[in-house]
Amino acid sequence: MTFFCLGDLMVDVVARLFGPLAEGSDSPGVISYVGGGSAANTAAWLARVGESTAFIGAIGDDPAGQGQAESLHRLGVDVRFRVDRTRPTGTCLVLVAPSGERTMVPDPGANLSLLDHDVPTDEFRAGDHLHVSGYALLRDSRDAALHAISAACQAAMTVSVGAASAAPLEQLGAAAFLRMVPDDALLFANEKEAGVLVGVPDEPDELARRLAAGVGQVVITAGSGAAAWSNGAVTASMAAERLDRPELDTTGAGDAFAAGFLAARARDAPPEVCLRDGHALAAAACRTTGGRPEPR
Repeated sequence: MTFFCLGDLMVDVVARLFGPLAEGSDSPGVISYVGGGSAANTAAWLARVGESTAFIGAIGDDPAGQGQAESLHRLGVDVRFRVDRTRPTGTCLVLVAPSGERTMVPDPGANLSLLDHDVPTDEFRAGDHLHVSGYALLRDSRDAALHAISAACQAAMTVSVGAASAAPLEQLGAAAFLRMVPDDALLFANEKEAGVLVGVPDEPDELARRLAAGVGQVVITAGSGAAAWSNGAVTASMAAERLDRPELDTTGAGDAFAAGFLAARARDAPPEVCLRDGHALAAAACRTTGGRPEPR
């Protein structure tokens, strides 16, 4: 099986703060430049656990974009890049609080330029999997993402979609987003995103059950809390193991969780095992700076 991950790629400027953000003044911290972007992160973590993975996205014609291509190659990811000659490679400022919680300020840059003909649909085969970052559905790359989903369904591939982020989801509207998700797809969302899609906050297992009424399967994550899976008829949940290190960075944890879950699902593992493996990769992501595994 080959996993095709379509969507955003970013250069993350990660600022780990030593204390609360002091607006209008200085906030001491440690700054790192690392690879990011939800779809690229998921592709990288899939490659880390030995899966055959290809990333579909866009970069700028700049050193940052070339560096991103080389970085993903080193991690074992095959890449299908569109090179945008006018927009720079996407950049995201990530503020990481001492608790590990992150706040992001994205500039999508070249990610906006992905087009239908950039999607390698001629490589899509039955038995492969397409994972689409919700960011691709929330931006100008929407047509390319929908084209990929349609082609994957026609090729009898399985499809999963990430819900991206609560604020842009709320701006677009739950109904508009859910219309773009195939009926038999697997939807990944965290508690906040699921609350936007359902319309009210609730416990992960209930959010999963309610969302699965309109989507094939749903996985809801809750940070260090329990994650839940549901197909509408059956629901399973599993708590994450406690992480003792205080200097955690949750950037990319959801992307890593998706990779762990999808890899286990490809082995026909039951939902409980898929949730366990998702938690394991999410924990590994929390122990690294940024959203991708470190090169070996």
